[in-house]
Amino acid sequence: MAIDTRELNTNSLQAQGITIDKLDDTSLVVNMGPQHPSTHGVLRVVLELDGETITKAVCHIGYVHTGIEKSMEYQTYLKAVTNTDRMDYLSAHINNAAYTLSVEKLLGIEPPPRGQCLRVMLMEIQRIASHLVGLATHCLDIGAMTVFFYAFVQREKLLDLTEMMSGVRMMPSWIVPGGLRGDAPEGWFERAKEFCDGFPKALEEIEDLLNANPIWRDRTQGVGYISAEDCIALGVSGPTLRGSGVDWDVRKATPYCGYEDYSFHVPVGKYCDVYDRFRVRMAEMYQSREIVKQCIERMPSGPINVDDRKIVPPPRRELDNSMEAVIHHFKLWTEGFHPPVGEAYVPLESPKGEIGFYLVSDGTNRPYRSHMRPPSFMNLQALSKMCEGRLLADVVAVIGSIDIVLGEIDR
Repeated sequence: MAIDTRELNTNSLQAQGITIDKLDDTSLVVNMGPQHPSTHGVLRVVLELDGETITKAVCHIGYVHTGIEKSMEYQTYLKAVTNTDRMDYLSAHINNAAYTLSVEKLLGIEPPPRGQCLRVMLMEIQRIASHLVGLATHCLDIGAMTVFFYAFVQREKLLDLTEMMSGVRMMPSWIVPGGLRGDAPEGWFERAKEFCDGFPKALEEIEDLLNANPIWRDRTQGVGYISAEDCIALGVSGPTLRGSGVDWDVRKATPYCGYEDYSFHVPVGKYCDVYDRFRVRMAEMYQSREIVKQCIERMPSGPINVDDRKIVPPPRRELDNSMEAVIHHFKLWTEGFHPPVGEAYVPLESPKGEIGFYLVSDGTNRPYRSHMRPPSFMNLQALSKMCEGRLLADVVAVIGSIDIVLGEIDR
């Protein structure tokens, strides 16, 4: 008896959770991933092809699910900060801040001016570093290897700044409820200023390699189109949304940490394609540099943390001379603090888009509910819309233009 292999293939795909339309003899279904070097993590995209043209693209996620949100519900509010670094691991400071601002909203506190200014400076440094990784890997996907090295030279300087401040290059957990774990060390601002002075020339060199490059333009212009209306309907945010011409930046729309006091421009695109999203991120790095410069110039003196030993641990120097400080330190790290019953959500602008933590307090020392609004997860929904009707070779260019991190998508 003859066996219809197409029917077997269809049954196999359905067993994997994939629903496809009935295929004809000209259609082909292929898996891109989940171990593909250009999917920016363990992402699997099931592509239905008519020749080399994509007729359908379905994303499958969850391969690196870690249960981070649920883990946070079993830790005290202060200890849970360390989980946030490991979601979008390229944007640790901003993840810390997103969680911390929701905790502070529950507590009804706000750090002093120096603490706020330092937070802004660290977040903008992190934004530049994240965009540099996105740019470098995107170019590498398409074959522009030189840019990878140019971008990572600049990122190393920013990681050096993070290490000088916190002792680690990634996942510092430095922004915490009540302020920061520590102040800037001696010479840190001078080193940051040195980076700001040299960064525009480095970005110009990268732009010279790409802007008028005919191969780069052919691979990005007119590719991955998505309208502003579709972006809004899908919940897309960040550079992907602004690349489609929507002037929306949480730092401007609902300022936090004093962003209303800083002067910066929100770049937007016009043609809604991969090239526009690239140009938006390039322009954002210039703007973040301007914010960092303003932080250095106006950095106020004074404390960086709220004056409450039940929320912020006492300085190390006090532990040798004050029994009260030792008690506060011990109780904070063993028991933590108890926010009042309530719920909070504070949106922030991460390098990928709007990020925020919805926290529910039941009055105990740990969150009753912790849930993240992940920009990479929301933006990934747009991939199918961007890919359908394009060529198979365009998929890697589109994925790179969204700038996803699977650690945040899967959580």
